[in-house]
Amino acid sequence: MDAPLLVLERLRKTYTRGIFRREVTFQVEADLAFPGPAIVGMMGPNGAGKTTLFEMMTGSNVPSAGRVLCAGKDIHTVKYRERDRLAIHYHQSYQVRRFRRRVPSALLQSAGSDYPMVHLFDEPQFNTQDGYIGFMLDFFRALRAEGRLVFVCLHPTAHFHLELLNEICERYVFVAGGRASEAPSLDALRADERFRAYLGDLAD
Repeated sequence: MDAPLLVLERLRKTYTRGIFRREVTFQVEADLAFPGPAIVGMMGPNGAGKTTLFEMMTGSNVPSAGRVLCAGKDIHTVKYRERDRLAIHYHQSYQVRRFRRRVPSALLQSAGSDYPMVHLFDEPQFNTQDGYIGFMLDFFRALRAEGRLVFVCLHPTAHFHLELLNEICERYVFVAGGRASEAPSLDALRADERFRAYLGDLAD
């Protein structure tokens, strides 16, 4: 049986400050599994930890606890130059996020993949005036048809953003209050008071 495409196993990132008395300034947690190809919509308030989760999922940010398993491999034990063969993070202008090297690459394992299994799009710029939307939606669908897992992270500022997510996404992840939670549909998310508070009138 093939391993799930992505597992966030009791994943947590915590930032603290202070020397003698440590104070938590930021924390985000996730315990989620994505067994097969899908297009997943991710939303949440600014500063909630969406990009931090993406960075941990691609191995560029070391978790405080837990593991990221991509196609059965702990991505933080994979050679640095091969991590983007498992999961790749495109940040806004589609610049690929880089990682910090903490362990000699010779001590790490091979990715065992030639092409990314997980594609993470961090706030792609959808503008109704530039004709780019159709191209990107087709690209997301093509990746999914090839057996890939696609995350589309948006901070909706207009109703059409939600319409786009509703059109292409099969699952949703909402990041708020220090935790990532899953919902099977946009309607299910709308039933969450935290989501309604986040989007305000857009949630209607």
